[in-house]
Amino acid sequence: MTERIQEFLRHRRAEGRDTEPCLVVDLDVVRENYFAFATALPDSRVFYAVKANPAPEVLALLASLGSCFDTASVAEIEMALAAGATADRISYGNTIKKERDIARAFALGIRLFAVDSTAEVEKIARVAPGARVFCRILYDCAGAEWPLSRKFGCDPEMAVEVLDLAKRLGLEAHGISFHVGSQQRKVKAWDRALAMAVTVFRDCAERGINLAMVNLGGGFPTRYLKDVPPVVQYGRSIFRALRKHFGNQIPETIIEPGRGMVGNAGVIEAEVVLISKKSDEDEVRWVYLDIGKFGGLAETMDESIRYPIRTAHDGAEMAPCVLAGPTCDSADVMYEKVPYMLPVTLEIGDKVLIEGTGAYTSTYASVAFNGFNPLKSYHI
Repeated sequence: MTERIQEFLRHRRAEGRDTEPCLVVDLDVVRENYFAFATALPDSRVFYAVKANPAPEVLALLASLGSCFDTASVAEIEMALAAGATADRISYGNTIKKERDIARAFALGIRLFAVDSTAEVEKIARVAPGARVFCRILYDCAGAEWPLSRKFGCDPEMAVEVLDLAKRLGLEAHGISFHVGSQQRKVKAWDRALAMAVTVFRDCAERGINLAMVNLGGGFPTRYLKDVPPVVQYGRSIFRALRKHFGNQIPETIIEPGRGMVGNAGVIEAEVVLISKKSDEDEVRWVYLDIGKFGGLAETMDESIRYPIRTAHDGAEMAPCVLAGPTCDSADVMYEKVPYMLPVTLEIGDKVLIEGTGAYTSTYASVAFNGFNPLKSYHI
């Protein structure tokens, strides 16, 4: 929570515009985060993960600072281009792409594509001749609060076959990628992944394929209820792991921060709609907000991400609550398995501030589920 956000919310309340939940992102924090990544990993190119928050204001700021962009769709590619990025600063990092979307991306100048199967290589070879490809390998994401395992990537042994086919079909087998899991709090998580990566490099070299790049992925966390190491510690650990596994022949590296770039820059202001109990004997209150899983807090699924929540009653006696959203869907419950501690003096109509919500909120919000408006967003 920055003073700029507090001042914005004060003006919003004074003008009577606080009838619906909203997200406010402080662009000064995004700027600071970008320079922190650039300093912590000076030899790595920063490819901001657009999916984390594709607001034009965020993209334009990062483009002006020299950031590159990791995109998941043609729409995101067009957003990055509109924000001022050139095509050589954009990768199509989704391993699941329609052939016509690959062709459109290629027509827009994109030359760097992610793959994790021979079928995807064949699509790219047909409509994006000569493009660079990097193959994503599977990683178990141990230690991550929001794991990204199984759906993306292939075994390292298969990655060699995928890259070999890419070369035979006239593509440039450029490198490999992995992801250690989103909100990864273990600074050493990249070590084992890089150990896997170097075996792919060696096996490819035996086939005459000289890989040049390792995409280190994202995973860099933002602070929620638990402290996280500063990005400089991740940078040191990653560099040590690179030296350990690649020696003096460290390849080109790129990173794809998303949550770590914008997460701590945003705050959601919401309102308490109802406080109730399920029986007279129930000691746990149910607190219903005007925002829930379908309004932007999808990452509370399985209670994976636990956001800090601030109220005007902080400092009062606390008691456990079940926290839920406003929709007529029983899945719209954020915290129940591990109840959330909130002040006993909290009342209907009170405003609450949900911190660390700059990433994966506005774009996760439904368009109009139950008739609720999409989450309003302001970037200041």
